Amino acid sequence: MTDFTGKKALVIGGSRGIGAAIVRRFAKDGAAVTFTYAGSHDAAQALATETGSTAVRSDASDRDATIALVAGQGPIDILVVNAGVAVIGDALTHDADAIDRMIDINVRTPYHAAVESARQMPDGGRIIVIGSVNGDRMPFAGGAGYALTKSALQGLARGLARDFGPRGITVNIVQPGPTDTDMNPADGDFADAMRGFMAIPRYATSDEIAGLTAYLAGPEAGIITGAMHTIDGGFGA
Repeated sequence: MTDFTGKKALVIGGSRGIGAAIVRRFAKDGAAVTFTYAGSHDAAQALATETGSTAVRSDASDRDATIALVAGQGPIDILVVNAGVAVIGDALTHDADAIDRMIDINVRTPYHAAVESARQMPDGGRIIVIGSVNGDRMPFAGGAGYALTKSALQGLARGLARDFGPRGITVNIVQPGPTDTDMNPADGDFADAMRGFMAIPRYATSDEIAGLTAYLAGPEAGIITGAMHTIDGGFGA
């Protein structure tokens, strides 16, 4: 287990799925965790009670609210940005506002949260964004906008790694493949198709994604930065 005793962590998008698993893992490993949620009030309060963490309601599509939230935390040692949405379907029929909202949440929020956290983050801090293997590979139609947002995170990591590297702050992207969550359940309509792309034909668990995230936030990963860490059962192989 990673020892985060004395560390302060902020997880943006932490009430369900991968985010909740990250909150549980970091809290179990000793961190003082604050996490945000949007609409899942009951789930957020239950998770906060379970883990001793603090839940804060915040709209990840609101740039100014995100910046104010991060600034209001004071110095944090670990930032994890997990908030994300997926708009999948025919690009010719998508609602333009829905696409722009996805870009706001999936790209602008990680960028502004990372930059704002670095203003007060101690040297040696950690910034981790949960992306997707679809940043590398989009093997089916209908995912252009989503893939665009996840590919953008790769440039974010490479650029901010250069900006913050002199202070020992690392910036990394975790790229899950099919993972058993409410958004993409292992018994869902598309699960068999997803498993067909995988070398290990099973969905990941949220705990497996949280484990990789914890490693990247820990002391053994201090030289790892500007990198994409794919955890996808060979989906993109």
